[in-house]
Amino acid sequence: MNTPFSEIRPAIVSTLVIAVVCCGFYPLAVTGISKVAFANKANGSLIVDKNGTIIGSSLLGQNFSGEGYFHPRPSAAGTNGYDAASSGGSNLGPTSQKLADQIKERIAAYRTANGLAENQAVPADAVTASASGLDPHISPANAALQVGRIAKARGLTKEKVGELVMANTDKSDLGFLGDDGVNVLKLNLGLDSATGK
Repeated sequence: MNTPFSEIRPAIVSTLVIAVVCCGFYPLAVTGISKVAFANKANGSLIVDKNGTIIGSSLLGQNFSGEGYFHPRPSAAGTNGYDAASSGGSNLGPTSQKLADQIKERIAAYRTANGLAENQAVPADAVTASASGLDPHISPANAALQVGRIAKARGLTKEKVGELVMANTDKSDLGFLGDDGVNVLKLNLGLDSATGK
């Protein structure tokens, strides 16, 4: 005769076995393999300076506002933006007057900062935040419009700055998935190295 416990026991045992395998062995195995095969990526793609200080991650955007630095996309993550603990967008939709006003202000500021004509087209990523607020890339078009400002501020030729942009451009995955993107943190570190900062 079957007791209630004899019916429940297999369910409890199988749940525990699945929990140990799926929540214990499998994550440990995947983590171990990734730490060996892809150590840098498994550890957050951290960028470390010559003194061993962590500067940031090539996967997370940071705010750069100086005249001699490439500026990232705007960010709505956290109070001041670029807050990894508060990753997210602004939740303002395409019919939002507040968003429209923000974009107009950003376009005007972008044109002024980069010495562009009043009718110069501005790339969308220069004036809109990404969904995460932490996008580390800008479009090549956005970077190209900032080259003149950076070259002047750094005392470099536009050609040299353009070479650094190309060296820090990540191509689309498999050549067709997504768009090319310029990693702002890596590019700005390259600029510092090129000018001895």
